[in-house]
Amino acid sequence: MSSETRVISSRSGLRSAYSALPTGARRAVVLTMGALHDGHVHLVREARARVGVDGHVTVTVFVNPTQFAAGEDLDRYPRSLEDDVALCAREGADLVFTPSVETVYRDANPTVTVDPGPLGTLLEGAVRPGHFRGVLTVVHKMFSLTGASLALFGEKDYQQLVLIRRMVRDLDLAVEVVGVPTMRADDGLALSSRNAYLSDADRRLALVVPRALVIGAETAREGGSARGVVSAVQTYLDDHDEIVTDYAVVTDPDLGAPPEVGEARLLLAVRVGPVRLLDNARLSLRSPA
Repeated sequence: MSSETRVISSRSGLRSAYSALPTGARRAVVLTMGALHDGHVHLVREARARVGVDGHVTVTVFVNPTQFAAGEDLDRYPRSLEDDVALCAREGADLVFTPSVETVYRDANPTVTVDPGPLGTLLEGAVRPGHFRGVLTVVHKMFSLTGASLALFGEKDYQQLVLIRRMVRDLDLAVEVVGVPTMRADDGLALSSRNAYLSDADRRLALVVPRALVIGAETAREGGSARGVVSAVQTYLDDHDEIVTDYAVVTDPDLGAPPEVGEARLLLAVRVGPVRLLDNARLSLRSPA
């Protein structure tokens, strides 16, 4: 909407900026933890396309401490605020919200949080207990602070996307959640801020992940069942001793039991060196599970 990107870190500044918008201006938000890459650029561009030149696009940059467990990489999570703001400005974002932890969480240990339910204890939730409580709580807070009617998320973190959609539905939040297909490097690796942790050797080894997804999709196209897809993928991953598989599963699009036929989702989480990589692919199952 504006020719200049504003950077705001306070609640009052945010309220003031939004109060100056024309009545009826459509507002979109892209929630990030910073260390922005081309995947985030794609989200910002999609946000602009959806709200139009007269709409308003906010990008939030906030490394949320409540979604990190003890011993995880909160302290070393990549931070590059100056570069992030410059990228948002180049892509025409209207506002970048860069709050402190104290601004987002008025109490150091909030007592009211968002319970993700049973799905929040599976897959990523089983590996990282409490992670999705932190994710949903901060997403709910950012929805409230920005008042956006449209929020865009990448499909790479697919379980997160499903849980956010469920939260919006179950809590009757007035925001449309849009999932945007995963952006990939030329070699197929899903773009992620944590890719910066990979050594050159681990970066090459990480290509096992997108190749495993290709094997899964090909198995499904050839008539393989959900169980057959998982077997083929796991066999391929097991051939690479340097890879540690946390899970390889096939589910329905809402992360329930896989259908016998129809649309499904293959989800992977593996460890390459010190880095956990998540990825997923849409499948079309043609035979009984």
